[in-house]
Amino acid sequence: MATIINMPRLSDTMEEGVVASWLKKVGDKVEEGDILAEIETDKATMEFESFHEGTLLHIGVQEGETAPVDSLLAIIGEEGEDISGLLNGNTSAPAETKTEEAPKVEEPKAASSNTTIPEGVKVVTMPRLSDTMTEGTVASWLKKAGDKVEEGDILAEIETDKATMEFESFNEGTLLHIGVQEGESAPVDSLLAIIGEAGTDVSSLVEAHKAGTLTSTPSTEKQEEAPKAVAENKTETAATPVATVSNTSGGRIFASPLAKKIAKDKGINLADVKGSGENGRIVKKDVENYTPTAKVEAPVATSTASTPSTVTSFAIAGEENTTEVKNSQMRKAIAKALSNSKFSAPHFYLNIEVDMDNAMASRKTINAIPDTKISFNDMVVKACAMALKKHPQVNTSWTDNDTLFHSHINVGVAVAVDEGLVVPVVKHTDALSLTQIGAAVRDLAGKARTKKITPAEMQGSTFTVSNLGMFGIESFTSIINQPNSAILSVGAIVQKPVVKNGEIVVGNTMKLTLACDHRTVDGAVGAQFLQTLKTYIENPVTMLA
Repeated sequence: MATIINMPRLSDTMEEGVVASWLKKVGDKVEEGDILAEIETDKATMEFESFHEGTLLHIGVQEGETAPVDSLLAIIGEEGEDISGLLNGNTSAPAETKTEEAPKVEEPKAASSNTTIPEGVKVVTMPRLSDTMTEGTVASWLKKAGDKVEEGDILAEIETDKATMEFESFNEGTLLHIGVQEGESAPVDSLLAIIGEAGTDVSSLVEAHKAGTLTSTPSTEKQEEAPKAVAENKTETAATPVATVSNTSGGRIFASPLAKKIAKDKGINLADVKGSGENGRIVKKDVENYTPTAKVEAPVATSTASTPSTVTSFAIAGEENTTEVKNSQMRKAIAKALSNSKFSAPHFYLNIEVDMDNAMASRKTINAIPDTKISFNDMVVKACAMALKKHPQVNTSWTDNDTLFHSHINVGVAVAVDEGLVVPVVKHTDALSLTQIGAAVRDLAGKARTKKITPAEMQGSTFTVSNLGMFGIESFTSIINQPNSAILSVGAIVQKPVVKNGEIVVGNTMKLTLACDHRTVDGAVGAQFLQTLKTYIENPVTMLA
């Protein structure tokens, strides 16, 4: 049976989208997970993947055309299937499927289910908050069953594979049911909560969900895939339950759940944080802006010393102990993505060593300018962007049918966070100066470490740089960040004897390793790219020409 694909809402402010390009054409076979099109929103151009399989029977919005959210984008079904009824306006047929914003509905269940959703009741499903998210974990609920909910209120904080994001309600009413408790995980589009009029009996909906027969109806709430960008003051003044903790003197400390979680992640004692919220309540910005001092450690040390039962994590001689730690969504996503890359892309590696004397002198000169600061990593990122312009074969992506040559150059910069690794993307890197690249990288890295980075800021890379030089690592190899065709591993700058003009002198060198996908990048192409990169890094003035 044919399935209608609607224009998705890919950002919190998106009202309409422009189809930048179709990666499938009418008559093509479509598998679940295939990229159907690239859609330009008001914030970024994003890849839009299919959640159905079949044949692409109809394209409703041509390349370059604009269409409102929820308008007909495409129809997928069986080859040769008659879709004239759908094209003539019968879009309310059972075959209709709201895009990935709404729960994915299996038609056989829809036919066999007798469960009806009462009028005024909204079924809220687990939203897709990142392009790779398949399930989410509820970090905390800011509303509890029975609470009044206004449109725009923050319902919960949801941990995705990339960040913890605030999830707001697009409906108003009473929170009648919570389907996923704090700390629990659930697949995208599964039952998250039910909102409706106070006193409404929703037990049948809950049972239908458990039985797997709950189906989408016109009253089912469509949830945005992208996180709603909520103003800070709105978050702080929302009517949310107050998390309380006790300080060392036994007094009560009022803190929002998000502030409490951030403080726990950062190891901050809330007793030392001054709250700026209502009645002195500690909110997110108070914790983020808090600067630890030496006295922070004192209560921790006292508490540890006064608790005889507290022991170290080292095993007592003769005993064996294993602790299970639940994998976070980020660790699951990293494992899946890197495993797919390592075992699907034939990697090969190229190594060079570059002279950093000129780069060190240039950086010192640049950083002597007031209010200007760049790092060696910024210089490498800029050099990569310029080298990619001269070697477009490296700035590609592999698909089963085509090699995609990207005219834009977006360099991803790997950033280590507490739970793993994220790759913020510096868009149109080749058009930015060294100082602009440095500012962009610092801003994105800061957002990543505080979990404030958005999915749009981590999408669309065409090349990736991974730098472990600051940890003293001289040389290493990285796994390609798909769909990129290559990734550059940057080592530490090492002082060593080198030969210059026939004499042995003290020099500064840095090792670079390029991992290439042999399906798109041949050895000679990778080698030529590294030669160009070496020229730029060893002679930074050439990047300014």
